Amino acid sequence: MYVQCVRFRLKPGSLPRVREWAAELTKRRDEVMITLGEETVRVESAFLESGASGDFIVYYMRVEDHATSQSAASTSQHPIDAYHRAFMHDVIAERTSLELLVDFER
Repeated sequence: MYVQCVRFRLKPGSLPRVREWAAELTKRRDEVMITLGEETVRVESAFLESGASGDFIVYYMRVEDHATSQSAASTSQHPIDAYHRAFMHDVIAERTSLELLVDFER
């Protein structure tokens, strides 16, 4: 099992686009679930953090196989994945991987 948490700094003024993206993914849940299956994703969560230092998406993922996940995500031809890649390109200013300190799964 591979666990990852990443903090993405958002470009200024991108919050409306972020909310649109979240609504679109929710609306297209069936498509999302297909691609997550192909990527061996068990859990994928995104959180919005807003504060004095800016706006961030904190992204948590748990995948069965990291190499399979990376390969499937980078080669996917699903329209929902093209939408997601374009979104990330448009709104992300900076990416920081967070250090995993503890992770328990029961």
